[in-house]
Amino acid sequence: MTQERFIGLVREEQEPLRRFLLALCSGNAALADDIAQDALVRAYVASGSFLGLAKFRTWLFRIAYNCFIDHCRKPHPEQVSLEGRVVLSIASDNAPDAAFRYQQLYGGLDKLPEKEKTAIILFYFEDRSIKEIASILQIPSGTVKYHLSSGRTHLKQLIRL
Repeated sequence: MTQERFIGLVREEQEPLRRFLLALCSGNAALADDIAQDALVRAYVASGSFLGLAKFRTWLFRIAYNCFIDHCRKPHPEQVSLEGRVVLSIASDNAPDAAFRYQQLYGGLDKLPEKEKTAIILFYFEDRSIKEIASILQIPSGTVKYHLSSGRTHLKQLIRL
């Protein structure tokens, strides 16, 4: 695959990939961007081995998902919470802040098991087919359906309005 072809294909998938990683990272844009950058570097290095047996999108999302899993497996030093400072800097009007609109959803997704969370994000946020999700997660289609069903049930329990 040529460099121009790779760049063209990545441009088409850049926004969906970022949305996918942003949801996996529970709204942490900086972390999602770091993982996306790592995934794109890995994809570029491996682009010569892309044979076109799967869709480029599926191949790229699989690499990004593996980068996310690698990040989750790494030990992370304790991070200092800045919640107190952030809370003090928020304007005190009664209108809901757009940045917090999906906080409850991200919080619920963050509590789901990894496979359920990923299946829900790919199916509902990215409109991926069961078959494509199965390919990205490297699990059977029936297992994807199970993860979607149990994920929906768990999410309903976690997000009580």
